[in-house]
Amino acid sequence: MTGEKVVEAYGVRLRQFRAGDVADVVDGCADPISQRFVTSLPAPYTEVDARWWIEAGAPAAWTGGGAAYAIADPATDRLLGGVGLNCLVPDRGQVEIGYWVRPSARGRGVATAATRALSEHAFAAGTSRLELLTEPENAASQRVALAAGYRYEGLRRSAGRFRDGGRHDLLAWVRLAEDPPGPTARLLPDLPGGVLTDQVVALRRLGPEDAELMYRLHSRPEVVANQAPPVPPARESIERRCATAESAWLTGDIARLLITDAATGEPAGSCGLSFSDVGSGEGSIGYALLPDWRGRGYATRAVRLLAGWAFGPAGMARLTAGTVPENTASHRVLERVGFQREALQRGRLPGLAGTRLDDLTFALLPDELR
Repeated sequence: MTGEKVVEAYGVRLRQFRAGDVADVVDGCADPISQRFVTSLPAPYTEVDARWWIEAGAPAAWTGGGAAYAIADPATDRLLGGVGLNCLVPDRGQVEIGYWVRPSARGRGVATAATRALSEHAFAAGTSRLELLTEPENAASQRVALAAGYRYEGLRRSAGRFRDGGRHDLLAWVRLAEDPPGPTARLLPDLPGGVLTDQVVALRRLGPEDAELMYRLHSRPEVVANQAPPVPPARESIERRCATAESAWLTGDIARLLITDAATGEPAGSCGLSFSDVGSGEGSIGYALLPDWRGRGYATRAVRLLAGWAFGPAGMARLTAGTVPENTASHRVLERVGFQREALQRGRLPGLAGTRLDDLTFALLPDELR
């Protein structure tokens, strides 16, 4: 990439790396988070590696048609991180953008500012399409992508490589030269203050720390019986679900939440909300409770809270919930919230050994929420 070697915008300065940056480069690149998500970095990362990057690695990026900027504080010129362009595809006018930030500079919008600044500079220089690739577990980087105006485009299967040579998936976030400025609007916004509560029940986003609880809940026979197909989940799949819960929320796939007792914080169950038809504004809801919390109205309260958020901040116009016809306890929960029985779809869901299960659908409109 040709053009200016200093870019100053959005409260950051993008400049060339210098000999005096060695200690700060080590600070950022030897950090466990950088080592976890930037697998191209040497491990361990030392001053020798930092000097090589400053003297040879970064200049080579420029020579190859890309860019390698140091992110600096405009007031002090102190290095905060790095941002660059690589993997050029000239025929498509496409290039990939990546960044890292020192631990002490995280949480201050540095990565977002640098990504916005370099993106706009690249577009001004003739780039048509920018890609930002993240691991599914790296929600912080996905939030940077959204804040910098990138849109989720899809899963790149086996596009990343572990240090041991294994492969893993990456998520592709893309911004085009003609895209409007500003952050990308999300299908599923964050919860207000990170929680939904009626002072009895509280809902919060599911996280990696909830994996054991979720495995116990979703392995219970009565919970499995109401799934389609009715097969117990593998522990690894539950761990993966919890590890990528924030990512699934950010991409708009599904909002997964833990149901807790508001007074004690004790977990009571889980629930989820997703768009079943974005164009028509229709969403789908599901839930499950641990045995000790059943019969107390917690499921009703959780569904009511989630439905209110769906019709409000999430902007949905209609909610559905599918149940097996025999699950009368779930039917009562839905009816107390205002859902109405709408259709029995015969043989809609997969069962065991090639069998099919009926699906009894309930639906709720905003003015019916009790």
